[in-house]
Amino acid sequence: MAAPNGPVILDSYLGLITSEHNQKPKFVATVALSCQPMVDQANAALSMPALFDVDVAVGDQLDTIGEWVGISRTIAVPLTNVYFSLDIEGLGLDQGYLLGPFDPLEGLVSLNDATYRFLIKAKIIANSWDGTVAGAVVALQELFDNVSPGSNIFIQDNCDLSMFFAISGVVPPPVYMALLSQGLLNLKPAGIEAFYFVTSVPSAPIFGLDVENQYVSGLDVGALEIDMPT
Repeated sequence: MAAPNGPVILDSYLGLITSEHNQKPKFVATVALSCQPMVDQANAALSMPALFDVDVAVGDQLDTIGEWVGISRTIAVPLTNVYFSLDIEGLGLDQGYLLGPFDPLEGLVSLNDATYRFLIKAKIIANSWDGTVAGAVVALQELFDNVSPGSNIFIQDNCDLSMFFAISGVVPPPVYMALLSQGLLNLKPAGIEAFYFVTSVPSAPIFGLDVENQYVSGLDVGALEIDMPT
C-alpha cells in the first residue's frame, strides 16, 4: 500500500493486523519481517520511472535513454577547441569543457552527463520536429535557454539550398556551439547546406544593415559574426 503520491510504507500492512494480534510484539515482528521485502520491491519499482527521467538520470541511465531516442554519448568526429584553458579567450571559467580522465587531448569524443542530457533533449526535439524554420528556432531557443540564458537563436533560409544558423547575445559555451555546428542538433531539411555563426562580441547582436533588434543591428551596435567552433 502506498501513501498518496508517496512510497509504500510498512505501517500500512502492519495496520491491517487485527486487534487479537496487534498487541503481540513477536507476531507483529513476524509480519513485519515477511512484508518488508515486498515493501522494498514495490518502492524499487516505483522509483524506476524517475531513474530514467532525462532531467535527473545519470550515467548508464542516460546511456539507456540515448539508445531509446537514437543518440550516443560518443561523438564520431572529435569536438576541438572546447577544453578549458585560462589562456584562451572563450574557454575560461564556466566556458571551457573540463578534460576528463580518459578524454584525448586532441578533441572531445565522449560527453559528460550534463552535455549528453542536452544532446538527448535535442534529439527528442528533432524526432518530433515539424520541419519548419520557425519550429527549428523555437526548439533551439528552448534548448539554449537551459544552458546559456540570454543567447538569441535565429535562422535564415537563403532559398538557394543553404541556411544560416546564428547566435547573438550571450555566447554559449564552446562545446554546445560545436554540437550545433557539427550537425548533431539536426534541425534542418535533408540536402540543405548549413553555415553556423556566432557574434564576435558577447551580449551583442550580429552586424547587419536595415535591421535593429536583438538578433541583428547596425553600426556601433552590431558585432561581426564568426564561425562557431567544430
